[in-house]
This record gives sequence, C-alpha cells and structure tokens, in this order.
Amino acid sequence: MRKRRRSGSEPEAGAQPENGSPQDADAEGAADGGAGTTGPAERPGGPWDVTERPIPEDDEGRLDLGALSIPGHPEVELRLQVDEASGQVASAMIVAADGALELRVFAAPRHEDIWQDIRPRIAAEATRLGGTATQVDGPFGTALELRVPGTGADGERVTQASTVLGIPGPRWLLRVSMFGRPAVDYQHDAVLETVLRGVVVVRGNQPMAPGDALPLRLPGNARRISAPS
Repeated sequence: MRKRRRSGSEPEAGAQPENGSPQDADAEGAADGGAGTTGPAERPGGPWDVTERPIPEDDEGRLDLGALSIPGHPEVELRLQVDEASGQVASAMIVAADGALELRVFAAPRHEDIWQDIRPRIAAEATRLGGTATQVDGPFGTALELRVPGTGADGERVTQASTVLGIPGPRWLLRVSMFGRPAVDYQHDAVLETVLRGVVVVRGNQPMAPGDALPLRLPGNARRISAPS
C-alpha cells in the first residue's frame, strides 16, 4: 500500500456534508468502560474489533493509525486528511483505481445505535447544499445515497455521488463514505471492499463521549503532499 499524508486543504474525492460528523451526539454513557454487545453477528466478515482480530506486534502488512489498523494492498493508496490547525488526523482515505473509501471512527455507547441519529443530520446537510439523500439497504444495514452538486476539475458543474455507511462495533461506530464505483456498485470481493473488511478498530478503554472521534495518528513513514494551487 502506498501512503501519503494529505494537507487539510487537499480536495476530497467527492462531496461530503461536513455536518454529518457525530460530534454532537448524546454524551450519555461517556464513562462507559465495559465491552459492548455489538459483535461479529452484525459484521460477519469484518471490519473487526481488536478483541475479535488481535493484531500481532510484528505484523508489517498493516498500517497502524492508532484507532484504525488498515491492511496493506498493492493496488491501493492511503491518504490521510490532516487538520492544519491542530495537526490531528481527521480521516483516512483508501484510494484505488475505481474509487475511494473515507474512514472515520467514533466512540459510541454500549447499547445504543448512534447511526440512526446521525443519518438525518447528513441528509439535512445534503439538502442544504442543493442535493438529495436517500436511505437504502446497504451491506451493513441502512445506508445513505447522496447526490450533491459540485464543481469539476475544469470548473464545470457536476453531481457528485457518494454512499455513506455506518458500521457499529463494540462501543464504536465506523463511518465509511464511498466514492466512485463502490458508491453505486458495492462488490463484496473487490479490492476496496476487501480492504474495508480487513480493517481493525482499536477502541481502547478510555472513557469518551459518544460521537467523539477516536484518535488517529500518522504512520512514521508518512510524507506530506500539499493540495494543488
């Protein structure tokens, strides 16, 4: 897997409403330190919790981003969206020839599905931007298909399509925004979907409010590539 660090100003691989982040989710259960009940039944083929798929310390075939461990693959590239003000990694983008997956992971309460509360906010923001949001049956339950107007590389008006998944795990929610081919044609055994199923979430035992982003970090060999001017 090729790796590069993205500056906070680099364009995303598609339009994604910013208000979809579960930062303002209910803080109930912030001090919940026990194991969750959401397990492999909802994710029979991954992504995994670290308690379900422990990561060997000497596994050089994976990228350690802190709360996310991502399997390497020769046909994909990892890009990290970094907040310039704080220097914190906001999301990981897995890019292949036919599309991309943006991964963000958040704390969640033990017995509550925060994805059902987040979906209306994402839909409302897509509508505010002049687009549409449609609830559909996705590979991990209810998903959102977004169609948002945007501007293409040469300045023309385009409609940018994405599909957003909410994948619950033990005290975490993995939000996956799919662009390109996966957004319209999810294929279980395709390259991007295979990498997604190999992702391992490391929630940790620290108390966190539901909706708070789990900390991601830069790998030691990341290199910075600024957005084109």
